[in-house]
Amino acid sequence: MCLNHNETSLNPSHFEDSDETNVPAHRDIEWNEYSELIKGMRFFDPHIHMVSRTTDDYQAMYQAGIVALIEPAFWVGQPRTGLSSFKDYYSSLVGWERFRSSQFGIKHYCTMGLNSREANNEPLAEQVMEILPLYIYKEGVVGVGEIGFDDQTPAEEKYFRLQLELAKKANLPVQIHTPHRDKKKGTERSMAIALEHGLDPSWVIVDHNNEETVKSVLDQGFWAAFTIYPFTKMGNERMVKVVEQYGPERIMVNSAADWGISDPLAIPKTAALMKMRGISTETIQKVTYQNAIDAFGKSGQIDVSDFEQGLESDHAAKFHGNSILRGGQQPIANKNSLLIQ
Repeated sequence: MCLNHNETSLNPSHFEDSDETNVPAHRDIEWNEYSELIKGMRFFDPHIHMVSRTTDDYQAMYQAGIVALIEPAFWVGQPRTGLSSFKDYYSSLVGWERFRSSQFGIKHYCTMGLNSREANNEPLAEQVMEILPLYIYKEGVVGVGEIGFDDQTPAEEKYFRLQLELAKKANLPVQIHTPHRDKKKGTERSMAIALEHGLDPSWVIVDHNNEETVKSVLDQGFWAAFTIYPFTKMGNERMVKVVEQYGPERIMVNSAADWGISDPLAIPKTAALMKMRGISTETIQKVTYQNAIDAFGKSGQIDVSDFEQGLESDHAAKFHGNSILRGGQQPIANKNSLLIQ
């Protein structure tokens, strides 16, 4: 389906202008066709907000070959009003959401941080900084993030710097959110601050890149992550061209699927498109699977044996007395059937 620039207004959660025309250079195909191109491939989504997604999304992701994911702490769409809401949210990332993911055969990791947007509420931000150390050392936490800039205010910089120091102390990778507005300036500033704090660039994942930022990110030794997000950020045809130009080293693809108009199957769709364009399976595997493991694996929290051959799930298990698969349900339902049994 061909879309135009005016349709960026459909997603008010993102403000970055895009010059992408979204005119496909090939015949568009659907799941029953492109699924054959990626059959047997494994994918790792290093940035997706499953707290905003449904069980249907988990089912579709599992069927498409996504075996593991990272859920960064982020802004949930409206300002949180107190410290307790942060506590509950952070607890869900290391608790309920991890359990929910496991019930659909997908290994769940997360990154913890105070997002840039809410860093501007300084009284609350101070309280959040006090509790963050209680969460970043928990099992399954593979980094501090997503942190960085939104409006590029002094308050955002203050708490970005404090969290970089927290990451250094915890010996964890850093996941940087680059701003939607004035992206190039914000990306360069983010990297300069990380270097100023003595971080090794190979421990820093700079996210939401585009063609304007990628060369500088790679030249300075950082990981360059790209978000495939409808109408804004990057389309997957543009992503194919980036990989064709720069190769697979220190580049990774994610969906950042959240409460906005987004696609939790962005990675397998991008892999299929790369396959159609003649990109090697080895290159595809690096940018959609292995590079995320190498970058976030520095946390010491990722063991590929947990998910590489399929995640073992106990469908009778409960979390605080609650079960996703009530009554012994199977995790994959037939969504094409008229009858709901």
